Amino acid sequence: MTEAVSFPQDRSCPYHPPTGHRPLAEAGPITRAKLYDGREVWIVTGHAEARQLLTDERLSSVRENPAFPVTSERFEAIPLEQRSTPLLGTDGTKHHAQRRMLLPRFTNKRVAELRPRIQQVVDELLDDMIEKGRTADLATDFALPLSSNVICALLGVPYSDHAFFEKQSSLLLRATTGEESAAAAVQLMTYMGELVARKEQEPGDDLLDTLVEHLRAGELERQELVSLAIFMLIAGHESTANMITLGTLTLLEHPEQFAALRADESLYPGAVDELLRFLAIVEGLARVATEEIEIGEVVIRPDEAVLFATSLINRDPAVYPDPDELDLTRSARQHVTFGYGIHLCLGHNLGRVEMEVALRTLFTRLPDLHLATPVDQLTFSSGDTIQGPVSLPVAW
Repeated sequence: MTEAVSFPQDRSCPYHPPTGHRPLAEAGPITRAKLYDGREVWIVTGHAEARQLLTDERLSSVRENPAFPVTSERFEAIPLEQRSTPLLGTDGTKHHAQRRMLLPRFTNKRVAELRPRIQQVVDELLDDMIEKGRTADLATDFALPLSSNVICALLGVPYSDHAFFEKQSSLLLRATTGEESAAAAVQLMTYMGELVARKEQEPGDDLLDTLVEHLRAGELERQELVSLAIFMLIAGHESTANMITLGTLTLLEHPEQFAALRADESLYPGAVDELLRFLAIVEGLARVATEEIEIGEVVIRPDEAVLFATSLINRDPAVYPDPDELDLTRSARQHVTFGYGIHLCLGHNLGRVEMEVALRTLFTRLPDLHLATPVDQLTFSSGDTIQGPVSLPVAW
């Protein structure tokens, strides 16, 4: 019997799925793989199968289930109460109730109202970069401060604290030991708990204040509020920053596509979705079956874990012709980078707008932008966390 492929693995190329994941796609739309601890799980690589299963109520997101999969020893070391996130880790009526609390802040109208603020921050960051010379680290000088500034404004987190929460978030996601990740989780919990307490005494009109109102109404527990706020803070700055940096690198490495984008700026909205499809920076959405599920020739039994290989799903040739090619003219919006179904990322529209404004303005103001360090000399995140370069030296 063939040994199961390990999942997830590190990428050898920053914008392609790991070479070691290819046998998973070749084995069929749903196959078996093994996690770091040897446990075997189901891996979904087919686009149609992913959409079907991500809307199946017999698959649960509840982390408290002992059968729920954890993809690395580092995350396993984080206490359950600190990695069990409301919204992301809830099902059914509880999930719907929490989602309704947040939805009004993420409508297309509210995101459109944020666009001038995003544009202002982008312009100010580029002003600073240009004033300092002709080189910069696009990750730390542009993408990270942009995404942190925007999520702080939305949540009501003081941007003056960005150095602290950026460091702790990075440790949580990328520390070399579980103990370091767990310690970072405690630091973030303490910080957010104190911020919530201040909001209770000095209310405002930000998203955190809205959540405090739900706390007072008995619709949220304090621990749920704190965990939810931390999740949104991390997702809001880490994911978007990595998409901007990795998206920039990818465009610079595909000069023909980059030239087409520069020649026709109407391509930007579609180009953002194609980059989201192509890069798939978050791998391994996780679920556990609560009942038997028959799909195609596969039977998923109760308490069996299911992981979704986002980068492979986004390259299903049945949906995307020439899936390994970056094509900024293709219709790519049906990708699953933001998830699918009831757990679709609330911030998907905000992330798209941030990427579009950032990339459009960056390439307009710095038309001669190029990498200052060869790609093979850059350091990238490991396969079990958000994908992207740790730094991205550029010049113009």
